[in-house]
Amino acid sequence: MSPDLSTLPSAISDALDLTLISQGAEAKIYFTQEHPFIPSALLAGTISTTIPNPSTGYILKYRPPKRYRHDALDAQLTKHRTLSEARILYKLFLAGISVPSFIAVDPRLGLIWMENVDGPSLKEWIWAREREIEEQFCEDGEDGQSNKRLEIIRPLLLSVGSEIAKLHFLDTVHGDLTTSNLLMRDGSRLGAEVAIGSHRLMVPEPVIIDFGLAQQSTLPEDKAVDLYVLERAFISTHPIHSGKYVEWVLEGYVAGFGRGKKTAVFKVNEIMRKLDAVRLRGRKRSMVG
Repeated sequence: MSPDLSTLPSAISDALDLTLISQGAEAKIYFTQEHPFIPSALLAGTISTTIPNPSTGYILKYRPPKRYRHDALDAQLTKHRTLSEARILYKLFLAGISVPSFIAVDPRLGLIWMENVDGPSLKEWIWAREREIEEQFCEDGEDGQSNKRLEIIRPLLLSVGSEIAKLHFLDTVHGDLTTSNLLMRDGSRLGAEVAIGSHRLMVPEPVIIDFGLAQQSTLPEDKAVDLYVLERAFISTHPIHSGKYVEWVLEGYVAGFGRGKKTAVFKVNEIMRKLDAVRLRGRKRSMVG
């Protein structure tokens, strides 16, 4: 996608080599090889636990001005929403949850600088595995989409559920938890590998992205809505096996929610109860139209 730098502050667009990779209603996402503070020459060959791998580049998230809003109101909203997202991202990063590494924020300009997670989305990763299963196991004329063969996807979805559980245990709800907002980072450093027959697969590390709609909430219903949004995303993108995929995510969620904490069982049971209620409301809404 060709870069669109028309609304970026000139101090940013003139100084950096940026590529527009996506655009939503609220923000534009740019890719760059430039770190906001450290010159590229100094980063070459850097190995650090605090500085993301410079070879993968960085993401610059920019909230452009909304011309339909009053200038003062727009500036206030941009500053508040940018700061809120940055604070949540940094809090989750410090808590050890798998999110992009936070680098810098300029709330006045609506800019957040973060690590670029170089990997496919969850839906793309599952589509690729389903194709591989069909190609490898259908050579003998058998059904390559049996539940047994899909078990190779299960470890990743358990891990996805566990990461979401950590997020919710910190009383943070995502607000837009879809299969596009979960990226797969190379899992070789984790050493996680799964095999079915002769088919072996390195399980990637799921990374939760895009906290533009995230908020702090202790309400079980807000967390249940997060899970319901993800469930609907599975139904939309993987309709044939969505039931099995959601089952595995929820299995990982329940197992990973507040491990070792006394109140965790009560809290996760309440969230599951609320999820059933949210599903019921969703079905009624679908029936009414």
